[in-house]
Amino acid sequence: MIDRRVRYLQLAFNDDVASALRLLVALPRDPRILLEAGTPYIKRAGLAGIKAIRALWPFGLVADVKTSDGGAEEVAMVAGAGATAATVLGSCPPETLNLFIAACQDEGIDSLIDMLGVPDPLDTLRHLRVPPTGVVLHLGRDEESTRGKVIEYKQVNRIRSKYDVAISAAGGVDLKEASSAIFNGANIVVANIVPPGSPWRGIPSDSDVGAMARQFLVTIG
Repeated sequence: MIDRRVRYLQLAFNDDVASALRLLVALPRDPRILLEAGTPYIKRAGLAGIKAIRALWPFGLVADVKTSDGGAEEVAMVAGAGATAATVLGSCPPETLNLFIAACQDEGIDSLIDMLGVPDPLDTLRHLRVPPTGVVLHLGRDEESTRGKVIEYKQVNRIRSKYDVAISAAGGVDLKEASSAIFNGANIVVANIVPPGSPWRGIPSDSDVGAMARQFLVTIG
């Protein structure tokens, strides 16, 4: 289970199973590394893609399903495939959020609310019966190139003043942004594995991903 006192590196795979498994074997076996079956990855590979990562990775595995409805069913599906955490969109109805969190508790996995496009994450949390394991402050992939848009670190202290939850920083995270995320109070930094020449920031898939992961771990301390 995710411990908010620990600093984690979450590596997001968004391509296909073959590329994910090729990169996975080069990673240091460190429990502070969470692997993510990203949304595009799951749409390509389905539950079999989650199972493929689980077969080779003994630590945390986040299924980034970004649930918007039918929360309990989707939690059961990804938990059965081996995920240790799942994501739900903070913009969906409170009923879905509450069912999602309850299902995660029943399945023994972590619940993460992705606040992509949510202007006031604290207001979303106020409508819940119980808080989630964590909150994701997310600058969307399509937003990365928009001038002036940044990960909203000002929300960290607002959330932590009311809720004892883990906080992830996601969206265009490189080494510099990872350092900023930790400085601002996040304890999970999410770095995307990106194709060579991609306009998105992250870890290029043609680089030494294992060495880059070690650099991230040193950076986040």
